[in-house]
Amino acid sequence: MDIVTRIRSQWDRLTAAVTALAGAATLVIGWRGVSGTPYPAEQLPYVVSAGLGSLFLLGISTALWLSADLRDEWRKLDRIEQALRAAGGLDGAAPALAGSQNDNGAVVAPPAREQTASVSTGSAASPAEPERSAPTPYAEGEVR
Repeated sequence: MDIVTRIRSQWDRLTAAVTALAGAATLVIGWRGVSGTPYPAEQLPYVVSAGLGSLFLLGISTALWLSADLRDEWRKLDRIEQALRAAGGLDGAAPALAGSQNDNGAVVAPPAREQTASVSTGSAASPAEPERSAPTPYAEGEVR
């Protein structure tokens, strides 16, 4: 793989590395400016500009790096799903778990289960009795 292709495929990691280096350089420059004077009035501009600027650049770097990691994880999940579909492992389970596919290949969510609530009629003695929800599909003592 040549360098241009590598840079295009990993642009977010490269940008994260560059912004991390820029943040570290800004932090060092700010530290040198603060350490060069004993007066707090002269240190304050370095703290504000270099300190906050470096925090911003390091935050951007972290967000870009995490975004690249998430993108890699999604690629891995897509490969696993394709391998399962090729092996026939998801054909029977996919509609039950994730809905079915329409003609365009998009996954359509299964219809939502209707939950009915039983409404209790309040008596004159207790008009503010709360509504009770419908029983759950779990048997008593079954762990959810």
